[in-house]
Amino acid sequence: MRLHWNLMRRIAIISKPQKEELVTLLPELILWLRARGFEAILDPVSANYAHEERVVPRDKMPDQNPELVVVLGGDGTLLAAARVFAKTSIPIMSVNLGSLGFLTEVRLADIYTTLEGWCDNCCTIESRAMLHSELCRDGKIYAEHEALNDVVLSKGSIARMVNFTIRLDNQLVASFRADGVIVSTPTGSTAYSLAANGPIVVPDVDALIVSPVCPHLLTLRPLVVRGNANLALSIEGIPDQMYLTVDGQEAIPLKVGDELHCRRSQYGVRLVRLGAAGFFDVLRSKLKWGER
Repeated sequence: MRLHWNLMRRIAIISKPQKEELVTLLPELILWLRARGFEAILDPVSANYAHEERVVPRDKMPDQNPELVVVLGGDGTLLAAARVFAKTSIPIMSVNLGSLGFLTEVRLADIYTTLEGWCDNCCTIESRAMLHSELCRDGKIYAEHEALNDVVLSKGSIARMVNFTIRLDNQLVASFRADGVIVSTPTGSTAYSLAANGPIVVPDVDALIVSPVCPHLLTLRPLVVRGNANLALSIEGIPDQMYLTVDGQEAIPLKVGDELHCRRSQYGVRLVRLGAAGFFDVLRSKLKWGER
């Protein structure tokens, strides 16, 4: 007997566009979930591969109160899903359909095993801290964001350095010229920050990382500060040629005099993990950590 939709438990599915695997994977996954009493709530991308299912815009998905979010894609898709569900405690299971997949640890071959483990309460839920940023303009908050990886202040297409000033709890840290500045979480320490020679920080460390991008100083190095610090970054540059980027996906044009305030978010992300693979196992397998 088919359960009435209103009585079924819900699982949200968010997918990466233009992935060939979804043609067969999504219909099979929906049938698998339905056989176990779950209704699939699809984002518009997922809906392209399955018909007659409930389709909900991503930003409205938390209103459906799903018990689990299944992300089918790469790290970028997970970052987008993390921001959508940042203010909830709903766990996210991320299946790697991308290339590197540093955060999306579940292999496609293990998707149903992991789902069964979650159904049987045999999975580990790993908590990751997020970063809260406030862009202030003319003395007022212009935009607010929650980020899992990082927020970045960077120049546009003109190859000209910008003047930055960083303050920590109202104390001057440094004023310098650079191409940009990255403020990242420990989770984001293995992303853009790492490419800018920032340190690798274990995800459960309560910290924020500040990494200048190509600074015009030999003495300036990345900085690790305590997690409850209040960072303020101010810029001087060319109007409409500077951008604030959130998790590499949302870009906001900046103006001279804008100030960015960063601190640890009150929200976090809960990631579903089936196995006992640790952070350094991922470093070794994904980034070839310690290999000669």
